[in-house]
Order: sequence, then C-alpha cells, then structure tokens
Amino acid sequence: MEHLHSTEAAVRALREIAREYAREIEVAHDTGADQTSRRFAAGVGVTTDPDGSLPHEAFVELGGSPCVTVRLHPDDDALITVDGVEFHDVPRDAVPAFLRSVYGGLAYVKGRRFPPGYWLVVPLPGDETYKELILPVTLTPWLSGKVR
Repeated sequence: MEHLHSTEAAVRALREIAREYAREIEVAHDTGADQTSRRFAAGVGVTTDPDGSLPHEAFVELGGSPCVTVRLHPDDDALITVDGVEFHDVPRDAVPAFLRSVYGGLAYVKGRRFPPGYWLVVPLPGDETYKELILPVTLTPWLSGKVR
C-alpha cells in the first residue's frame, strides 16, 4: 500500500483513479484550522495547528454510478460515502485501494434474513475488509445490483 504523506498526495492518487475508471472528479480544498471540519480545539480566527502547520482537508466528488465522495481529513484518515453509505475513519493510505475495489467490481452487498439487514462490504488487498450497515429503504439501484 502506497503511503500518502499529505492530503495533496491523496488527491493526486484520486485523480489517477478517476482517469483509470473514466470518472469525472471535482475537488474542493479547505486549508487552515478555521476551515477544516475537525479542528474543534482551534480558537476563533486561528488558522494553524499548535505546531504552526496549516491543516489541509479536501472534499472529492467522483462522477458516475455509484455516487462516491471522499472527505480527506488532515488527520490521515477519510470519510468515504458510496451511494449514501458512509465509511468513517478509513486510513488515508487505504483510500485508493478502497475505490479500486468499488470501481473494480469487488465491493458487494451482503444480506441476512435474521436479524434482517444489509451490509456494503468493500474488500481490500491483504485481507482487510470494510463493512457498513445499509438500511433496506436506502438500497439504491447500484447497491441492489450488488446483493449476494
């Protein structure tokens, strides 16, 4: 797994994946502790972290089906949303493999009758797997097409 040292390196990796899978990509950048979503401890008008660095966060939207967004946090993790299903705290280094799994057809929806429920399962190389619960009322056409 490639180590993505910065938010900008992760954005470059996502642009490459967008090219690989012929997806449109839109990126919005937020720089400074007063602009990023996780800097609650920063005072009003404060733009730097205590060490003097500027935190950098990016929100990436990829076109096509499924609808995918990625919020790259300055804390080396990301929130990935796939057709409305949110995967919190995905390590930034795992984001490219996660998206390749989704776009490469490896992600699937696992259903169970009792207790009833559906999970979006995203396997990554090296036996790492992410699973999130899906409410049956939120099964989109793409998610429904992935049920096993």
